[in-house]
Amino acid sequence: MENIKRRTQDFAVDCWKLCDKLPNTRGYNAYCNQLIKCSSSVGANFRASQRAKSTADFINKLKIVEEEADESMYFLELLGKVSPKYREEIKVLHKEADEILSIIVASINTTRKKRSRER
Repeated sequence: MENIKRRTQDFAVDCWKLCDKLPNTRGYNAYCNQLIKCSSSVGANFRASQRAKSTADFINKLKIVEEEADESMYFLELLGKVSPKYREEIKVLHKEADEILSIIVASINTTRKKRSRER
């Protein structure tokens, strides 16, 4: 649990650090603002899932994490296309987002299976 908490927080910080290196133009700022919002939302919503009031609430909060991780991947892909200088760094962040996404989807599926067995 602490590992994914740390990873999601580190992911948000690393996305912010990437954006801080990119040019300060209207186009980059639009993509960076979106990336910073969705990448930080991954960790914030994961933390919220740990305070869920029910199994359904837990799953719903993890679904938000899933969406935000996927959105982060999208904006990283866009930045990768327009920022060849940072392509390797972006690739590393994209891989981390994909790994986080896989963990979250597995958690959702496991929780759903467990809930259906309990019924």
